[in-house]
Amino acid sequence: MNSLFEILKFFLLHAVFIITALIFSTYLLLTVFSAISLRKYLRKNSYVNYNSIVSSPLAPTLSVIAPAFNETRTIIDNIRTLLSLYYNNYEVIVVNDGSSDDSMEKMIQTYELEKVNYYFDYRLPCKRIRGVYKSRNRSFKKLTVIDKVNGGKADSLNAGLNVSKNDLVVSIDADSIMEPDALLKLVKPFMEAKEKRVIGAGGVIRIANSCEISGGHINKIHLPKKFLPRAQVMEYTRAFLMGRMAWSELDGLLLISGALGMFDREIVIQSGGYRTDTVGEDMELVVRIRRYMADNNETYDVVYIPDPLCWTEVPSTLKMLARQRSRWTRGTLETLITHRKLFFNRKYGKLGMLGYPYWLMFEYLAPIIEFLGILWFIFLVITGNLNWPFFLLLLGFVYFFAVSLSIWSVLFEEVTFHKYEKRRDVLKLIGTAFMEPVFYHPLVMLMSIKGNIDKILKRNTWGKMERKGFNKT
Repeated sequence: MNSLFEILKFFLLHAVFIITALIFSTYLLLTVFSAISLRKYLRKNSYVNYNSIVSSPLAPTLSVIAPAFNETRTIIDNIRTLLSLYYNNYEVIVVNDGSSDDSMEKMIQTYELEKVNYYFDYRLPCKRIRGVYKSRNRSFKKLTVIDKVNGGKADSLNAGLNVSKNDLVVSIDADSIMEPDALLKLVKPFMEAKEKRVIGAGGVIRIANSCEISGGHINKIHLPKKFLPRAQVMEYTRAFLMGRMAWSELDGLLLISGALGMFDREIVIQSGGYRTDTVGEDMELVVRIRRYMADNNETYDVVYIPDPLCWTEVPSTLKMLARQRSRWTRGTLETLITHRKLFFNRKYGKLGMLGYPYWLMFEYLAPIIEFLGILWFIFLVITGNLNWPFFLLLLGFVYFFAVSLSIWSVLFEEVTFHKYEKRRDVLKLIGTAFMEPVFYHPLVMLMSIKGNIDKILKRNTWGKMERKGFNKT
């Protein structure tokens, strides 16, 4: 029995070391690819005149689709922001997803809406559309409001796709704030495409908590005052600048954030639109349209833009964060199961050989492995079999590697877009990098475990996200 225990202990210790080395080397490679890709992007776009896109007759037509459910606090300002985006030929489609508050009444009153006869076809399944509204005021001619029976975000996006008739569609959360030139930067890869057809593009999502906002515009950028949103700033900076940038370069990108993404409308419709039976509709759509193109032997590209294009409010309480991360975990698992055919499948190129395996091992399974490692650590402590020198050495190495990676991402941000101009904000962010592995990361890991438990127990609800409102967090 003792010999069996020693064999198990030896195997697990070496397994931990191998997994740790694999994770570290992967993150280092992604960091290098991100740096190369970011430098290439900045050099290529340093002299771009985006005004030429506005005036170009070749610029594609766009539909910005914003699902809204009980957004009475911010809906008017956010529509005002969407209507003032810097682009020539676009429309804004706001989908009122059966709100139980006065969101619809506010929109009707503020924008002088009236119900109109509007022809559309239910090419994609969605709940019944009760009416399509346009403004009597020509100043708001770009605005279309859909009033429909509640069906969720994916269902609302399908409704917007059914009503839209433009070349490209932009999906955005109604409570997000887009940069004025976001459409110009998102549409540029579609216009530059030659050999490959660009079917999707996403950009950096930044955190608006504690920023000064009025009239739906960011007036002054501040680092969040509370630790929880500030830790998410650190997390988002790493994920967007040092993760998705690399996967875009490697042609293995699986996710465009649901907060902001631009897609080829016809490809989305041909591949079936958004799935309404998953809580991770944004990731699932990207994987499915990529599979659709590969199955039809069409060359394509999904690109990522490192520019900060959109600002959104993130959870500022543990309760809301837990709901969000549980949903993310369940959505990831559902997508990985649905598209398991991709796993190491050469037919799908780098998506199958690199992107899918990475997401399975390092995004989905990593928290589970980490949790099991903690349980094993507790067992070794209780039984008195822990090799303390080895454990402390490994712990110190992991901690300082994580901190170094976070500080490197802050450096990326400062030498490129420099959104946090106050020195004390940058110092606070660096301080957060030292605190995050101890106080924030374990919570996110446990929330991921809870997401798996919720999935097993078939708790498949979206989870209500209560917004505090901008300037308050």
